[in-house]
Amino acid sequence: MGYQEFYGLKYEPFTNHPDPKFYFNSPQHALAREYLIHAARGTRGLAVLLGEIGTGKTTLSRKILSELYSMGSYQVGLIVLTHSEFAPGWLFTRIANLIGVRDYGNSTTEIVNRISQRLNEIYRRNEKTVIIIDEANKLRSQEILEEIRGLLNLEIADTRLISFILSGLPDLEHFLISNRALYQRIAVKVKLKPMGSETIRAYISHRLKVAGASRDVFTPRAVDLICRYSDGRPRLVNITSDNALLEGYVQQKQVIDESIVERVVSNLGLKFE
Repeated sequence: MGYQEFYGLKYEPFTNHPDPKFYFNSPQHALAREYLIHAARGTRGLAVLLGEIGTGKTTLSRKILSELYSMGSYQVGLIVLTHSEFAPGWLFTRIANLIGVRDYGNSTTEIVNRISQRLNEIYRRNEKTVIIIDEANKLRSQEILEEIRGLLNLEIADTRLISFILSGLPDLEHFLISNRALYQRIAVKVKLKPMGSETIRAYISHRLKVAGASRDVFTPRAVDLICRYSDGRPRLVNITSDNALLEGYVQQKQVIDESIVERVVSNLGLKFE
């Protein structure tokens, strides 16, 4: 038996894997979602989602990806950047693969032509192409920024054939500013901030409910401490809460109280200033 069975849960409620079913529509996330969906629907071209580490950018991006896909009239793709060094044409190749282009030749001109042809086909099916780039703060190459700008130039009858949503740390904005022509194309820009205490309480309750909880698992004081030590970041809320459930299970406590949270916080080395 693990803590899921012990607390009567169907799922682990606080994993940091970006699962859309656990998406919590806090006021600021709801607003950000509306802006970004609006940008995708209106083929605005370039939208930017900014936020510090652990503020929920990735989960929100996956939620938007899932929603656009389910609408049925979007060709959507996700690119997660894991490094900041890119070969010329790397982005073109990734996008070509995402939108179904397989035979695109060896030269940049050939691949751009094939992407353009494919985007035209998608447009004539009355579909829209949206590419989400997560960890976009790693886009430090001017060549890659120019590749994005070049793709945004592809239009039919004043309608852009591709839109981008760039999600990343606040540093992303500084890199975009370095390419003024691209920066001026930003149609939508939203920033996520740490959550307040009331939002965190609702967030914890929401995730437990989705996971199948039929009762209060955390005492109010335990939740207060999670609010305090998480600094308003969903990722830290998840880590602290997940560890608290495990610790509670190890101690065979049916309810997570402040002593358990304090022990977890100490083990994790979290500090509150």
